[in-house]
Amino acid sequence: MAMSFFDQFASPTYMGIPLIAISIALPWVLYPTPTTRWLNNRMLTLQGWLMNRFTNQLMTSLNVKGHKWAMLFLSLMIFLITINMLGLLPYTFTPTTQLSMNMGLAVPMWLATVIIGMRNQPTIALGHLLPEGTPVLLIPVLIIIETISLFIRPLALGVRLTANLTAGHLLIQLIATAVFVLLPLMPTVAILTAAILFLLTILEVAVAMIQAYVFVLLLSLYLQENV
Repeated sequence: MAMSFFDQFASPTYMGIPLIAISIALPWVLYPTPTTRWLNNRMLTLQGWLMNRFTNQLMTSLNVKGHKWAMLFLSLMIFLITINMLGLLPYTFTPTTQLSMNMGLAVPMWLATVIIGMRNQPTIALGHLLPEGTPVLLIPVLIIIETISLFIRPLALGVRLTANLTAGHLLIQLIATAVFVLLPLMPTVAILTAAILFLLTILEVAVAMIQAYVFVLLLSLYLQENV
């Protein structure tokens, strides 16, 4: 039976048990754990340097209250990067191609930033719904538009991550299928197509990292408006 290109996005099951929990928990096993010794190996040193650079860059625009979120944002970005990168390996499943999972990450984080703003500074948080100097006739319309844009934020976070990864995986599968079909018919064209596939795979590695960074960066910007 011919398989659909979208079968790769179906959640794997074994004896009726979904295996998505294993694919979500597995990335944490791959990272080396810090030691109590003064000198670490190169992997731990590189890991610590990357974490420090990301935390410094992300927390620059936030005040001291927002720094409490540093560990949460760092863990979320590492989690997303690892899942996205592992999903590029053959015969693997990428949980972040599931909109339900991405929305499950985006909605609670976005809602937490909104609740913090409403609790700590309700006047400023509600002031974002109405730009300063708005004409009186446009006030009701702008409040509705800004409210809709506020509630669209978590949907945009989840859909952006899902769409980018899904499109990349589909494009890789389409080009790989073309290589296998063209190889016995036109070897030269198949080799050129394989070169394009290799470049696309490198691009997808960059997309996997960038999309995880953008996801966390937008959350930090939402937090910046409310702290």
